[in-house]
Amino acid sequence: MQSISPATIFRGSYAWQKSLPHIIKLTKSPLILGRSIHTNNLRNKIFIDLKNLNLNVNSANLEFDCCYEDISRVKNFILENNHDSVIAAGGGKVLDAGKYIADCLNIPCITVPFSASTCAGWTALSNIYTKNGQFIKDVVLGACPKILVYDYKFIQTAPSRTLASGIADALAKWYESSITSSTIEDGLVQQAIQISRVLRDQLLIDGEKAFKFEFEENPSWRNTIEACGLTAGLVGGIGGEKCRTAAAHAIHNAITQIITPNKFLHGEIVGVGLLLQLRLEELKNNNKLADQSIKQLLVLMKELNLPTTIAQLGINVFENNNLEKIADFTCREKSEIHFLPFKIHKKDIVEVIANFEQQKIKI
Repeated sequence: MQSISPATIFRGSYAWQKSLPHIIKLTKSPLILGRSIHTNNLRNKIFIDLKNLNLNVNSANLEFDCCYEDISRVKNFILENNHDSVIAAGGGKVLDAGKYIADCLNIPCITVPFSASTCAGWTALSNIYTKNGQFIKDVVLGACPKILVYDYKFIQTAPSRTLASGIADALAKWYESSITSSTIEDGLVQQAIQISRVLRDQLLIDGEKAFKFEFEENPSWRNTIEACGLTAGLVGGIGGEKCRTAAAHAIHNAITQIITPNKFLHGEIVGVGLLLQLRLEELKNNNKLADQSIKQLLVLMKELNLPTTIAQLGINVFENNNLEKIADFTCREKSEIHFLPFKIHKKDIVEVIANFEQQKIKI
């Protein structure tokens, strides 16, 4: 079985309003799930609009990330109040939690992204974390969301940092899938890889212009937010489990194990992991183009104010055994790092990260 896309997608400046007639056919008693206090106004608008349609609507907020503690609490709340759907409205962790909860309870999920930071509004996948933000595992769900509402006016309210994060995460689609799946003789997988290549090219062309001029009339902004939130999800949908993540996400998952005072976004960490993946390809797989790719990405990442080293994520890898911890988790038995077409050992990760952190790569 392959879950390719949400059943229905609304996109554009008035996507939320256009979705309402379809939402009321799907649910009579929805729960709106959110988290950030900064998006309270948007969730209140959703609440009022649904209330005005005579739906028995209620709301709940995550206390932490997409973690089992929050998931259990919200599931019980839904069961106690007989809600028949989840409307997950927020960033990637909220969307993942909403999808997971709906899947567990066998009720429909409607995703309403408030930023372009990930493609979580599209996918049949949820990443589970501890309440401290440490990655545990990803869970494949039974289906993509029933409805995805990708409203430009909602996304436009998000901080520009979230768009930069989404660009880094979406760029990884090409660099990871092209190396893990290039030899797979499956037409859909190969087509997904080519879509991810076009996605990369579009982000390299439009990403900086979108980041610096965030308004609806800017075609670069529209192209970029849809690339991050929609096309990136489509790549995973068409490619399925064979269109895999690789070192960039494996290193992300390992870095989250180190708890820091400042929280960084998923794509910000993935971007650092992507640079390290390319260095691994250069050293372990004799990829002659890897260094050029690193330099190209660094130019864009600098313009997007993205971190380019683990130190810039607030972690000194040479203290508290941090380098060993990151290398251990990166190379654990079920890690995505092992989807690379060449063997990776803990000492390789230690060497690459140590060299990368010690040497400031010049653009």
